[in-house]
Amino acid sequence: MKMIELNIKGIKCEGCVNRIKTVLSSIKGVGSFDILIEDKKLLLSVKNEKIMNEVIRKIEALGFSISK
Repeated sequence: MKMIELNIKGIKCEGCVNRIKTVLSSIKGVGSFDILIEDKKLLLSVKNEKIMNEVIRKIEALGFSISK
């Protein structure tokens, strides 16, 4: 598993966190993850970096902006 850190713009509350958690839980290949509201960061482990396009696309579809 590879650890990846992403910045999430637009995350403001636990509701935002829960929406992102639901999406991440549905993506095959995503291991553990932690969302830090205060820092606006997502820390996640993935089996293969190839799924990162799917991760970013699905989180952005929720209305958030992702940067590395």
